[in-house]
Amino acid sequence: MEVSPAVTVSDGGGRRLPRMLHPVAWWVWALALATAVSRTDNPLLLFLVLAVLGYVVTARRTAAPWARGFKYYLCLALTAVAIRVVFRAVFATGITPHDHFLFSLPHIPTPDWYAGIRIGGPVSLEALLSSATDGLRLACMMCCIGAANTLANPKRALRVLPGALYELGVAVTVAISVAPQLVQSVQRVGRAKKLRAARTQGMKALRGVVVPVLEDALERSLRLAAAMDSRGYGRAGTATRRSRRVTGALMLLGMCGLCAGAYGLLDASAPALLGLPAMAVGAVLCVVGLRLGGRRVTRTVYRPDPWSLPEWAVAGSGVLSAVLLFSNLGYDPAQLNPTYYPLTWPDLPLVPTVAVLLAGTAGFLAPPPSPVQRADNP
Repeated sequence: MEVSPAVTVSDGGGRRLPRMLHPVAWWVWALALATAVSRTDNPLLLFLVLAVLGYVVTARRTAAPWARGFKYYLCLALTAVAIRVVFRAVFATGITPHDHFLFSLPHIPTPDWYAGIRIGGPVSLEALLSSATDGLRLACMMCCIGAANTLANPKRALRVLPGALYELGVAVTVAISVAPQLVQSVQRVGRAKKLRAARTQGMKALRGVVVPVLEDALERSLRLAAAMDSRGYGRAGTATRRSRRVTGALMLLGMCGLCAGAYGLLDASAPALLGLPAMAVGAVLCVVGLRLGGRRVTRTVYRPDPWSLPEWAVAGSGVLSAVLLFSNLGYDPAQLNPTYYPLTWPDLPLVPTVAVLLAGTAGFLAPPPSPVQRADNP
């Protein structure tokens, strides 16, 4: 059983004591920042968001296995940008006489039924910059999710899930922990081989690594299964068959309402009932379904994570950043979506810049992690 850190955040001298921030606070902060990113494709603001994410992750991550994955999210984000640029260059839409011509790809003729899509041809600087900016926005959103996975403890986040989602949360938590644990197993096997003065390298050493790693994974799976069985995982609870059917119907109708509401908010031509009313009804149905479904799982929590001033400050900084970017107050909305036709340098509006920097205050508003958990502190 995992013991929760102390609730106290300061000692008698006014210094803040190390503790883990509530995982929901990190997720609210990251999702709000991702929502703010979806509002703009200004490259200056997007690079500023990446800098803010890097600062917060560096300042408040621990040495846990899941806290070492932000660099992989950065690599995945760069891959998304590269794919977007390559697709724009290959499936080119032509250039205008005022564009800056860079190079030309071999043109592949397409049939008449494939009209509207051109493969190959001239590529302009404006087209590549526009596609890179679109990819950069997606990359920033991916890095926001990566920051949440890096900063929030997935095992502690499992404890605050509704009872109806507990089994799904367990599966997700186990899946998230697989890759870091496999990396640790490979490192342990490598250290053991060095202690035994093993000199095989390359493909010859693969068999000596794979078998111990698989054996370690099997033992770990058996220990996890025994621990879950001893804690009564998988019990049906006191819910009847009728209650389960009602729960499933409520969740299905609620998800349909949320989808209809999201469509109504995104499409200006949709009827008014498909906007906020449909989303509100869907949210209510989902909440009722989760409450009924939670009766199937009976569980207790020892010393739950506190939700105090640091959690409100971190979550509020992200939400306030998104509100400022969606409010259109104090700046021209066109500055959030600069155009490259003609090619001009984008402006850096003051209010959105302050909003992004406000989200970066989570780097010092959150309590510092325990020194024994920091990778740079032996």
